[in-house]
Amino acid sequence: MSEETQVEKVTPARRGLMGSGLIVSAMTMISRVLGLARDVVIAALLGAGNGADAFFVAFKIPNFLRRLFAEGAFNQAFVPVLSEYSTSRTRQEIRELLNATAGSLTAVLALITALAMLGAPWLVWVFAPGFGRDPEKLALTADMLQLTFPYLLLISLTAFSGSVLNTWDRFAVPAFTPVLLNLSLIGAALLLMPLFDEPAMALAWGVLIAGVAQLAFQVPFLLRLGLLPTPWPHFAHEGVKRILKLMAPALFGVSVSQINLLLDTVLASLLAAGSVSWLYYSDRLVELPLGVFGVAIGTVILPALSKRHAEQSNAHFAAMLDWAIRVVLLLGLPAALALAVLAEPLLITLFHYGAMTDHDIQMAAMSLRAYAFGLLAFMLIKVLAPGFFARQDTATPVKVGIVAMVANMVFNLLLIWPLAHAGLALATALSAFMNAGLLGYLLRKQGVLVFQPGWGRFAWQLIGGSVVMSVGLYVLAPDWQAWLEFDLWQRVSWVAALVVLGAGVYFAWLAAFGLRLRHLKMHS
Repeated sequence: MSEETQVEKVTPARRGLMGSGLIVSAMTMISRVLGLARDVVIAALLGAGNGADAFFVAFKIPNFLRRLFAEGAFNQAFVPVLSEYSTSRTRQEIRELLNATAGSLTAVLALITALAMLGAPWLVWVFAPGFGRDPEKLALTADMLQLTFPYLLLISLTAFSGSVLNTWDRFAVPAFTPVLLNLSLIGAALLLMPLFDEPAMALAWGVLIAGVAQLAFQVPFLLRLGLLPTPWPHFAHEGVKRILKLMAPALFGVSVSQINLLLDTVLASLLAAGSVSWLYYSDRLVELPLGVFGVAIGTVILPALSKRHAEQSNAHFAAMLDWAIRVVLLLGLPAALALAVLAEPLLITLFHYGAMTDHDIQMAAMSLRAYAFGLLAFMLIKVLAPGFFARQDTATPVKVGIVAMVANMVFNLLLIWPLAHAGLALATALSAFMNAGLLGYLLRKQGVLVFQPGWGRFAWQLIGGSVVMSVGLYVLAPDWQAWLEFDLWQRVSWVAALVVLGAGVYFAWLAAFGLRLRHLKMHS
């Protein structure tokens, strides 16, 4: 085969899934830490008042659609098709797919963005109907949404670029890109807020700036691979039609947890002032381990599973899924327990400054514990869903997603009255467990998920280490009221000491009972 028709071999030697996962985790950790720093700044400057509520809704709407279209349905449909092209098609065919996909994605999202900006007030009313009781709050949110909604187009093209880079095993760049969003929002909060009569409006400008910066950041890396597309809409292209066919059901299948979180926002807007912000701050803490562990493993496993499916390597496919579940449990269970035990100390250390009150901390801690209960389920969904999408099966997850969404609505109605905003968080957690459980059951039933030897011993190692760690944190951590009297450095020092101690006890237990790093290796 001539050089012009060969598939471009730009992929480096395989470093293994654990190595790739560690790279994504490290970059994601930087992003999430800066994200927490961003939220510390926002909490100190805006607290949990009307301005904060308005911004969180104005940002949540395009961010929700981003996760649905970009990192959700589009990514799960695009990566398997692109992986197949990368293993069996020519360079020219790959470029034609990239051009057609980028052009079609741009055309659709540009139209959606224009319509959303024109109908911003009605869109806000749909997503936060409780804001209708306060015309000024509704108008402020609508003004912000007109600035934040173009972020959907920009970040979706960024996610498209990241999917290409991930397929060619360039995981670090897409994982680092969200850092630019956090830097933009921190800069907007510190530098632009004094320029506005409504300080929260500066954050909306920060979101728009971040969208441009993130897309521009990835362009040089696509150029280096020779994979920068020339966007041109071509909905009749064979690859685009397959992506669209896979996307339709994937809109529900992979993004159920995001839809459930959005339902929380809708209902929270009907509750006491501050409810939207309490859920936001608690969700942000849960997003740290979810992103660093769950999303990282899901990111590296999807292209690897897609390639194994294209090669019809069923045994390797099953072993990868088993490995992903073990890693998620190994890291997710202690993280969830630590969040529950240290809910108030973590919230106080990060957010109890300026406009953030003691009452806000107590309310946010309630929803944080509820979200922490569902953390394992959120993470398992991230690694189980690729087991279907890698095989280009989007019908099954959508059925599971519909069941989980209906269950979430029922749980919301049952729990919102006795537990208010915390009931909404608990409902999301319960529906996530239903979602993950059904996905795992169906993968087993289809013979795709085959548990490898050693699960009994692994379970005892995991449970024992988690219990010992949790008891140690509960006994050693000062009472949460004492944290209110600590200054910043005391708070940070205590949190750092508890995190190091908890991690040390946990991993020491695992090592003492025979778990070694080599047991977690898995080649891609």
